[in-house]
Amino acid sequence: MFTLGALSHENGGKIAVKAECMQRTGSFKLRGTSAKLARRSPNDCPGVIAGSAGNHGQALAYAARAKRIPCTVFMPEDAPVSKVEAVAAFGAEVHTLEGTVDDCVDAARRSADDTGGLFVHPFDDLDVIKGQAGVAIELDEQVPDLARVVVPVGGGGLISGIAAALSELRPEVEVIGVQAKGCASFETSLRAGEPLSTSEPRTIADGIAVKRPGELTFGLVRRWVDGFTAVDDDSIAAAMVLLIESSKLVAEGAGASSVAALMTGAVDPAPSGTTVAVLSGGNVDPSVLAAIINRHQTGIGRRARIFSKISDQPGGLVDFLQDVAAAGGNVLDVTHVRDGVDLHVNETGVEILIESRSQGDRDCMLARLRSHGYEVEELG
Repeated sequence: MFTLGALSHENGGKIAVKAECMQRTGSFKLRGTSAKLARRSPNDCPGVIAGSAGNHGQALAYAARAKRIPCTVFMPEDAPVSKVEAVAAFGAEVHTLEGTVDDCVDAARRSADDTGGLFVHPFDDLDVIKGQAGVAIELDEQVPDLARVVVPVGGGGLISGIAAALSELRPEVEVIGVQAKGCASFETSLRAGEPLSTSEPRTIADGIAVKRPGELTFGLVRRWVDGFTAVDDDSIAAAMVLLIESSKLVAEGAGASSVAALMTGAVDPAPSGTTVAVLSGGNVDPSVLAAIINRHQTGIGRRARIFSKISDQPGGLVDFLQDVAAAGGNVLDVTHVRDGVDLHVNETGVEILIESRSQGDRDCMLARLRSHGYEVEELG
């Protein structure tokens, strides 16, 4: 458990996180797959088969390898490369196909029917759900004043296990589900009173981009979960950065959605006791994480892309960059721009990417450049 001091202070409640992103395969999914295979041996199980965006596939491959059982995983073609490689690294045979996670689950089910292998659903399976309930059992042991649990939701396996277990262990504890706005299938389904499919998912939270709730999980969620909300991708990205900066925890988009709900006020912390945000996973593609961090740095004024006209004579660029350096700016990239710009015959345009210690330092640097006669334009 990790306490989020800054977020607790801002929101007026005690907030902690359950870091499932630190599990051996980087997500809570290992609980469910291990429970599913606990009573099976290589002799009575010719192979296990699943469809997954990545986390379920990694967890099943890991659990199957430990039991020496062959594993096959169907994954979307656009799944993060890091997740595809991780599934294969655990010994699974990986098949990528065009479509969504739901399409991969359907393909895995057909393959199991054809081969006689054991199909392991990522969420709509009672054994898997029972495994995920371990999160609630640990919360009961670790948090004496537990009052509210905020859970990322894709197909509903994690929140079903948590809510069902807490209904017995701590019936007074509220359980709130969070989905990405780009794929909020549960909210739509709960209003309709039956599982419904959404349109094509559009979210950075690929781990919860599930188009339709499970039949089993829908019933459990409707019975035991106290509320639902949805957060947008900008909020999820901000939560990912907050977790890195404040707790040194790397969460993928799906995992950070619970913290995003608390950051934005979509979910309030409990008025008394501890509110726990479950970080369901941390398997984020490095390129995605880098892009999110860079975007955040730009948003808070630590990075900027600027354009200026400088002398096209020897030393012109050196003089300009010396002014940038003297004001504390660090140059990350320089590009000469000569086309499509109104330039004097003795001028050239330059576009530079800079970073500074703060927005105030950046503003001072821009003021210095302007005071030295440069016309500086900030680019979006």
